[in-house]
Amino acid sequence: MPASIAIFTFNPFQENTYVVFDETGECVIFDPGCYEAHERIELSDFISKNKLKPVRLINTHCHIDHVFGNKYVASTWGLELEIHKGELPVLQAVPQVSQLYGIPSGDPSPEPGKFIEEGDIITFGETKMEALLTPGHSPASLSFFCPDGNFLIAGDVLFRESIGRTDLPGGDFDTLIASIKNKLFPLGDDVKVFPGHGPSTTIGYERSHNPFL
Repeated sequence: MPASIAIFTFNPFQENTYVVFDETGECVIFDPGCYEAHERIELSDFISKNKLKPVRLINTHCHIDHVFGNKYVASTWGLELEIHKGELPVLQAVPQVSQLYGIPSGDPSPEPGKFIEEGDIITFGETKMEALLTPGHSPASLSFFCPDGNFLIAGDVLFRESIGRTDLPGGDFDTLIASIKNKLFPLGDDVKVFPGHGPSTTIGYERSHNPFL
């Protein structure tokens, strides 16, 4: 059976946190944005009630709203953080960014224990997901494609009828458009896209309806 996806919308930025799991019970937590205590409890309760075993903690990119829960997840389930090495400066800038937004950064994220490169295969249970390097919104954002489930965890690269903002440090509009057209579009129109904010969509819908593309 293909993997299942649980979606949680957390923190003041309304960020989507994803738990991807299969019938073995093993799961990966992508972009834990759980900020408030009740959000962390919601995530833990879901994992406990469904008898899941978190085996990997991955950030698609390291903007503040995607890393709020890194330390909680890492310490609760004994996981090391995995990111692309190009996102390390973004992660290390989180305390300063939180001051700019006037939002306490909470528990500081742990440093990554492993770096993910483009083409790496993320394995858990009986599921495999391929890492795609999709910069433009951030310097080294990763998207993760699951061929068996025909879905993509896209971070803030592509949204329903929109794209990630490119005015943050390390962002670039032309780079982002190239990432979408060269890395995501070839996956196929029927691929379901799970973005970092807002509702899910498909490659085909965005190819036809996204005003930026």
